[in-house]
Amino acid sequence: MAGILTKLFDLNKRELKRLEKIADQIDALSGEMKRLPDSALKAKTDEFKNRLAKGETLDDLLVEAYAVVREASRRVLGLYPFKVQLMGAVVLHEGNIAEMKTGEGKTLTSTMPVYLNALTGEGVHVVTVNDYLAKRDATEMGKIYEFLGLSVGLNLPEMSREEKQKAYQADVTYGTNNEFGFDYLRDNMVLYKEHMVQRPLNYAIIDEVDSILIDEARTPLIISGSAKKSNELYIQANAFVRTLKKAWTSPWTKKRKPSS
Repeated sequence: MAGILTKLFDLNKRELKRLEKIADQIDALSGEMKRLPDSALKAKTDEFKNRLAKGETLDDLLVEAYAVVREASRRVLGLYPFKVQLMGAVVLHEGNIAEMKTGEGKTLTSTMPVYLNALTGEGVHVVTVNDYLAKRDATEMGKIYEFLGLSVGLNLPEMSREEKQKAYQADVTYGTNNEFGFDYLRDNMVLYKEHMVQRPLNYAIIDEVDSILIDEARTPLIISGSAKKSNELYIQANAFVRTLKKAWTSPWTKKRKPSS
């Protein structure tokens, strides 16, 4: 048992060292990024997209892209991600869960993988537990993305289909787990493709992942279509049947008289 625990702790140490190494590479670019004027920093977004089109991967761009977002955050919000946030951002990009302690800035941490994955143009969903947080983060963190040339959308329950389609077409879309889920269900009930609001799913970051994927997952999302048209058809059919009269009787149903 002790040997298993030792191996487990060794794996954790190796993983932390790997993350620290990547964070150090990002931090090494801080001086270069600080020297760039706003126009050059903003131009990095188009540069990254062009490099993706030429065959580079998101992993290839990660270090430089994170350094760009880090500097943009300093200029736009006055906040500069620390090393622990850089490490957490790498974990999130890799599809894992990053547990951030209170005060370690998980919202700011998420901006780096959100930006990186939005470079593909296929959309990123940032999932929050309520509409207030979705609005707040879309407004505050959205300033970073917009500074770097990305569009930001906000998905709310009261929006029309057209407004939702516009929100989902943005590079980054904020909303709650319930609203994203109900939109998915509604999209699977529409008759025409142009009535769908969501694009093909690409990448999502979930805030309070334990609450959303465990606690809230116990409550199913249930949606039903309108049965009004079906009821009307039944009523019409019933009314029609009641108007029918017996107009013909087969002679074979009558009893024949016995022959004398």
